[in-house]
Amino acid sequence: MTTALIGRDRDLHKIRDLVGLGTGGGALLVSGDAGIGKTAMLDAVAADAHAAGARVLRAAGVEFEANCSYSGLNQILFPFQREIDELEAPFRDALRVALGFASGSAPERLMVSNAVLLLLRAVAAGGPLVLVIDDLHWLDPASAAVLGFVARRAAGICVSFLAASRSGSHSLNDSGALPEYRLKPLDDESAALLVAHRSPCLVASARQRLLTVACGNPLALLELPSALPTMRGPHSGEVPAILPLSRRLEAVFGSRITGLPHTSQRLLLLAALEGVGDLGVLQAASRQTGEGYDLEDLAPAERDQLVYIDEGARRLRFRHPLIRSAAVDNSTSSERRAVHKALAQVLVDQPERRAWHLGEATLEPDEKVASLLEDAARITLRRGDAVGGMRTMIRAAELTPSASGRSRRLATAAYIGAESTGALPRAQKLLDDARHTATDLNSSLHSAAAAAVLILNSDNDVDTAHSLLVNAIEAGTHGYDTGDKSLVDALHTLALVCFFGARPELWRPYHCALQKLTPKAPPVLSALGKTFSDPARMGAAALAELDGLIAELPEVTDPAQLQRTGSAALYADRLGDVREAQWRMVRMGRDGGPARRHMAGLIHLALEDYLTGMWDEAAQLADEGIQLCETHGYTGFAWYFLYVQALLAAARGEADLADAAAEKIIHWATRRKAFGAAHYAHHAAGLAALGRGDFADAFEHANAISPAGSLASHAPHALWATLDLVEAAVRTNRHKEAAAHVAAMREAGIAELSSRHALFTQACAALSTADDDEAIKLFADALAVPGAQRWTFDFARVQLAYGERLRRVRATSESRGPLAAAQSTFQHLGAHPWTERATTELRAAGASKGRPRVIKPHTLTPQELEIARLAASGLTNKQIAERLFVSHRTVGAHLYQIYPKLGITSRGMLRDALES
Repeated sequence: MTTALIGRDRDLHKIRDLVGLGTGGGALLVSGDAGIGKTAMLDAVAADAHAAGARVLRAAGVEFEANCSYSGLNQILFPFQREIDELEAPFRDALRVALGFASGSAPERLMVSNAVLLLLRAVAAGGPLVLVIDDLHWLDPASAAVLGFVARRAAGICVSFLAASRSGSHSLNDSGALPEYRLKPLDDESAALLVAHRSPCLVASARQRLLTVACGNPLALLELPSALPTMRGPHSGEVPAILPLSRRLEAVFGSRITGLPHTSQRLLLLAALEGVGDLGVLQAASRQTGEGYDLEDLAPAERDQLVYIDEGARRLRFRHPLIRSAAVDNSTSSERRAVHKALAQVLVDQPERRAWHLGEATLEPDEKVASLLEDAARITLRRGDAVGGMRTMIRAAELTPSASGRSRRLATAAYIGAESTGALPRAQKLLDDARHTATDLNSSLHSAAAAAVLILNSDNDVDTAHSLLVNAIEAGTHGYDTGDKSLVDALHTLALVCFFGARPELWRPYHCALQKLTPKAPPVLSALGKTFSDPARMGAAALAELDGLIAELPEVTDPAQLQRTGSAALYADRLGDVREAQWRMVRMGRDGGPARRHMAGLIHLALEDYLTGMWDEAAQLADEGIQLCETHGYTGFAWYFLYVQALLAAARGEADLADAAAEKIIHWATRRKAFGAAHYAHHAAGLAALGRGDFADAFEHANAISPAGSLASHAPHALWATLDLVEAAVRTNRHKEAAAHVAAMREAGIAELSSRHALFTQACAALSTADDDEAIKLFADALAVPGAQRWTFDFARVQLAYGERLRRVRATSESRGPLAAAQSTFQHLGAHPWTERATTELRAAGASKGRPRVIKPHTLTPQELEIARLAASGLTNKQIAERLFVSHRTVGAHLYQIYPKLGITSRGMLRDALES
């Protein structure tokens, strides 16, 4: 086969090398204009690979199947159902649901991607594997995203991935993640040789005309000879020379199709719209048309080299995508509708495809078809394809007869766009269309939820979004049934709006709705109602629910559930336990998944990184989040990432940057009554003030979050500012206020929430007491809290305060230990203001040059080294224990021995210590 490709030897050689045939695998995208020879190159490489003993898997994007999620993946993996069943249960189930082999909850894109990766690695273990994808630009988005994930990891699993895409089209390589080889036209010599070989009877003038018009395009050189008579003069039917080459070729193919018998033309149209080439479906559908033709009528098209039968796959294939396009272009709208109707009658066991064909066959509104399309949209969503689900829901709305039903479906599509895909402008238009369709839209839950998300990203205020949601929820037509997904979605959006507003009156309708839910409130909504609203008073009561939610995470595939569990874990300081789930959302987003989930994962990870001392990663994640918000128009969520940037700047002594970012958030939040966002900004600004020694300003910022002496109701971020407020109060001689705040912390029992809040409670009590002996005991108790070392910066701040108190009672030698440890941590973090404070205290305590005591590292045992590496990667003690089959207490004991061996004082310093 390769010898027939005139003028392509050099291209073939480079493509074989770049794709890693026989050398361990790799990935390559071949691009070029229509007819340039991409398919021929793929055929040649596939033939070479097959001859060398490799297994070749092929698929092609089909323009008329782009709305059917995972249809491309189905083409590739259909023969491997036995191998799919041998995968581990989570991957097997996710892949079977995605491919339509089973029903179930929506698998997240990352789970499907990893399942395909594992499957292909297993197949490749039996010998070289080559994956060949033609017409990538027409592949459905869900399949394209998964294959992009696989392609970027092809070399790691010894798979060769080769795809072709038309130049200028959108594909999985828009971000430039794959190496690209652009196939150029044939040079003049090769073009002339090809014409001489395939059209030897052309006279010299016609040959020259052909070479001039074709511009080195191989398909044009092969197909245009039959059209040359139409290019000789200005008469009817001439193909204008100014048309693009692909249109010339479509005109050529169109003339070849119209020259076929009518029955053959109809079969080509049937095959083009069916998309897969399934011979059984084509045969059955041909009978449904009632026109008396069957597959035998394809013979003229086969003889004319327009189509062929792939005997191995039992599929009908078009010789070139333009043939498929020409078959559709040459048909009438009534002919296309008839074919879609016939296909729908046959595809009864494939509801998603059947609904799509019915939608294309239907002209007038039809509730039955619209309902089937809505069901198909939900199937698509369960497969994790939010974009495809939104598109199908829009078509369902277009075919809905009643105004109320049409507005409801448009509102659902708008909600998907606003809450998942990141298509805010499209969501706004859909919502506007829904409002123009029906006057009672305010009672639609998905409409209200979509509108609320759009309001948060506009110039309107939180109260407007809140009223809209509450009115829709209290309309009562849904009956408060937890089986109503739109109600659950609306309540989660209400929780988000209430969090933004940070006022108790906003949360009352939420709690009232939860009490009415039957049979009972879902655990994630119940937990959110406690930890996300008023954790100081209700957080401890949610810990059991939170434990259950976290335990289920390894099996959860719904990105919305991952996000909501992360939010519930935030103020219970359990982000470390949901870290892997949040990374799943981020990886999913980076591979083309829902933008809103991507952002949620980023913010949860960035906050956890700040608390545990991984500040460089926190800064990177915040930058990524800012860019994501700008790309998708989520202006109402950018403040999360600005806060992380402000917090890091404050801790590192870049007070001007921190103040500017905090002021920007406060300005945005105050106008919109988003006081929760303002609390975050005050926290960062207060930390910056502490760093520069302006304790009066620090007190004002902390007091703006929650007045001294109380933990403000439904202001969850007040918990993060307790140490700041008490320290600032003591430094400004507000001892009564400091003591009152400690009393409020103890009364609320926030020490039960987490080791960090237990650390804060004891440390704040130590700071506020005038009794030195009591203070020293309280500081020692604070630093002895199990797990407190996890909170790197906060733990070091308490060590610093402890050392300062010891030095002031003239226990100078005892003060050097905590001061040196604090200084070491601050230096590692780059927390310059606190480093300077610790250094000054050390000098005053008589330490040489104020340097911390450095313990000489000793060799770690193999098990200690493994535990250290896993801990440095971000795993919790429990996760490490599960991986190494030991108890979490054993892991903690090992880490207790590891820290002094490496000369470090906290978990956050492990990574750098191991690297050095």
